[in-house]
Amino acid sequence: MAQVNRKIWRTRVAERDLVSEEVEALHCIGCGAVIQTTDKAGIGYTPQSALEKGLETGELYCQRCFRLRHYNEIAAVNISDDEFLRLLTEVGNTNALVVNVVDIFDFNGSVIPGLHRFVAGNDVLLVGNKRDILPKSVKESKVRNWLRERAHEEGLRPVDVVLTSAYNRDDTLDLVDEIENYREGRDVYVVGVTNVGKSTLINAIIKNATGDSDVITTSRFPGTTLDKIEIPLDDGSFIIDTPGIIHRHQMAHFIGPEDLKLVSPKKEIKPKTYQLNEGQTLFMGGLARFDYLKGDKQGFTGFFDNHLMIHRTKLEKADEFYVKHKGSLLAPPREDDMDTFPKLVRKEFALKEKSDIVFSGLGWIRVAKPAIIAAWVPEGVDVVVRKSLI
Repeated sequence: MAQVNRKIWRTRVAERDLVSEEVEALHCIGCGAVIQTTDKAGIGYTPQSALEKGLETGELYCQRCFRLRHYNEIAAVNISDDEFLRLLTEVGNTNALVVNVVDIFDFNGSVIPGLHRFVAGNDVLLVGNKRDILPKSVKESKVRNWLRERAHEEGLRPVDVVLTSAYNRDDTLDLVDEIENYREGRDVYVVGVTNVGKSTLINAIIKNATGDSDVITTSRFPGTTLDKIEIPLDDGSFIIDTPGIIHRHQMAHFIGPEDLKLVSPKKEIKPKTYQLNEGQTLFMGGLARFDYLKGDKQGFTGFFDNHLMIHRTKLEKADEFYVKHKGSLLAPPREDDMDTFPKLVRKEFALKEKSDIVFSGLGWIRVAKPAIIAAWVPEGVDVVVRKSLI
């Protein structure tokens, strides 16, 4: 890969002016929200004393980001879909490189519908994040080709496909090289749905360039970047972190904060294969269910977080088993969450070739041979069939 002068990537986050030349608006450098000191329940609130301290240090955070950074506490906020659309439209109205970050582990849940229409004629660099989650036996060339095929199905024609991990320094340096290669002096917009690791990637880039860590708010909680964050580069252009587009069909929106780690794995997935006869069922905690309805005995391989408990039972007893054990043996969700947890809905599929049954935001089961199966997910969560990734 061609070497580039990384000097222009030395961002001046700690030195940048917090006040614009014309206005008084102050922005949280964690989430981009406009700082205010009057509405404690509103977006961007920070106490006056914290505001004054932030102005002195050049590190101004809203109270929400401060608590998230230091105590891992999350405050509920609502950003309208119209705001997300406005920001996407802005991308299409500028001459910029668009870096579309997707989650390799949850590609279907991290696609932005119609992105190719919003970006207009701008180049798109497709970045598959969390490559370290996939089993090491998987060839990266296969994953890149698979991602490109899926992108084409969504109408995207990326100039390149890059696999990366925000937690691998060499990966982030290589990503900087790729972005610099394609941006040609233009601004860079980083877009993606919630929880794909956009802000974590940008933080890693900033840390490698300046030594500043965790400048932008990141967590497992969906929607932690509330407004676009402009990070100046030395050549006068910007790298711009946009809010995650919230997909309401992601599993993360249906479970409690203490269980979010089960839908955002941090370590390499260890696939587990279950030999099933027709008439058998697998439960993924209490979050999803897989019924083998018809076909020859075969192995079904699950790709889920290593700590998610999977239970096998007979199909004829599955309904009773779920009612009896949901919230306890079949968890998450936990017993305290069952009153608000949606009912599981059933979708049936007839598979004729090697396929993945994808439970949006949770993981997938690989079906190697022809079969008729049923997948159950919380009402509102997507389940789809796709060409097998592995």
